[in-house]
Amino acid sequence: MPIALAQRADSDRQGTAPVSFGKILVALDQSDYANQAVNEVISLTGPVSGTITGIHAYAAKMHDRRFKQMEGGLPDRYRYETEMEHQRDVHEDLIGKGLGIISDSYHDNARIRCDRAGVAFHRLSPEGKNYACIIEAANTGKFDVLALGSRGLGAVAGSTIGSVCERVVRRSPIDVLVIKDRHLKIGDGPIVVGIDGSDQSFGVLKTAMAIARQTGTVVHALAAYDPYYHYVAFNKIADVLSDEAGKVFRFKEQEQLHEELIDDGIAKIYQSHLAVARSVAEEENIEIVTELVAGKPFQAIRKYVEDVKASLLMVGKTGVHADEGLDIGGNTENLLRVAPCHVWIGQATHFPSLDVIAQETIMWSEEADAMMSRAPDFVQGMARTAIIRQAHEEGHTFITSRFVESVMKKMMPGTSGGAKAGKPSTPDEKKFKKFDWSDEATAVLNKIRDGGVRENVRLRAEKYARRDAATIILPNHVKPFAEDAQEEASGLEWAAAYLARLQRVPETFRGKARQTIEDYVRTQGQNRVDGEVAEGGFAAARKVMCPEPEATEYPKNHGPKDHGPKYHGNGKHS
Repeated sequence: MPIALAQRADSDRQGTAPVSFGKILVALDQSDYANQAVNEVISLTGPVSGTITGIHAYAAKMHDRRFKQMEGGLPDRYRYETEMEHQRDVHEDLIGKGLGIISDSYHDNARIRCDRAGVAFHRLSPEGKNYACIIEAANTGKFDVLALGSRGLGAVAGSTIGSVCERVVRRSPIDVLVIKDRHLKIGDGPIVVGIDGSDQSFGVLKTAMAIARQTGTVVHALAAYDPYYHYVAFNKIADVLSDEAGKVFRFKEQEQLHEELIDDGIAKIYQSHLAVARSVAEEENIEIVTELVAGKPFQAIRKYVEDVKASLLMVGKTGVHADEGLDIGGNTENLLRVAPCHVWIGQATHFPSLDVIAQETIMWSEEADAMMSRAPDFVQGMARTAIIRQAHEEGHTFITSRFVESVMKKMMPGTSGGAKAGKPSTPDEKKFKKFDWSDEATAVLNKIRDGGVRENVRLRAEKYARRDAATIILPNHVKPFAEDAQEEASGLEWAAAYLARLQRVPETFRGKARQTIEDYVRTQGQNRVDGEVAEGGFAAARKVMCPEPEATEYPKNHGPKDHGPKYHGNGKHS
């Protein structure tokens, strides 16, 4: 391809990544999470001689309005003109001066740390609701990145994301760094980037590499796809289809198409996304780790983050299937809640040069376009991208139906580019092959109390067995999905940080450790593994695995001194 043509294509589609760290807005409230946010943005902006602007909003008008509403309900001793006027004066001083003093103190604390690091610091102290003021500031166009804590001063046991954080993330027009661990520093572990082929996913990859240069951190590009969902969906559809509807639906043909499409085609498409990610990194002389994982995307990504002990997870705000106007993608929203490390939610875009050139220079025949339109809606975009990339690799600038068919055969062996003709499905063909279950696998499944979750796990285990070419379902087919449902099965909710800490327990002992921790939490009358009761549970687990002659009871005061192995969630606890 002529160089001039490539340059024209690049200039027509300019991305906005990587994000600059020169002007960062950070929300302040003196919580541990906000304070850690200040530390992290100092590390990011310091090397580029940037500026940090702290923002703390105080709702003076709201407090004044609330006080006036409460006046009629004050005790009798305040219902005298002189006393009421005195209370109004006191409250006016609080609103007029006190809240401002509090806000100034938050800024002073952040400024001291910025001064020590030699980073310029500015102040914003608007009047109004926190989230609204933060979004208004982010919308000014004066800032590159917004950082804030996942929870604030109102954090209570059981909450993973505060209301201000959730509202801000949904509405922010710029990249957002959410601090989720009060002790974790970016660079303490690898940076994991979610890749789904979208412009935003490649955008956060570019930003991740910029952070990696500053911190000396390894970048992992991770693609996740779910080969189990459609098996579950088709089984559910089969249960409600009438015989006539089954003939129209052509169940066996649809089943074969989705089996081959999901198992082979989509996996190869996501592998191609990772190949593009590697090419983006190579252009900047950065070596990255790439990995393809299967499962419910947000769960598979969370597990990977836990396994590699990531310090930062970076994902696009919306994904490759986003509709116009979508505020945040489902996987991104779930990861914001369950990821144990800091989360960067990106909106900056990057168009890999290969895709840019291919999109701008390759034409489709009407027949090829019609053939692609017959593919399921959810895969059309990804399949087109894969075909365009293959055409560019082979030097074609015009795509024919024959070329589409050849690529689809490579992606999905045993299929043709179009729908196969054949006899309609019979009623007996409206069911997938049923598997025998081993007693051990059945026992694992039956531990799940929620019937709906148990049925979903059963079908996913069957799909796993089909992919494994197994004739009987064994425990290893069930356990990957049962572990995700274990939280519901236990009746207890686990805080993300402590669930991540549990993953650091050697697998041989993890099951027993979890049981001991949950038993301890129940003896304390709690239904959530978090805080002091979680610390006590982990101490109890250590004693069970490494018993001491004098200590056979559950520990008192939630965590006595002991000499057993210590399983730390973040490396800071003992």
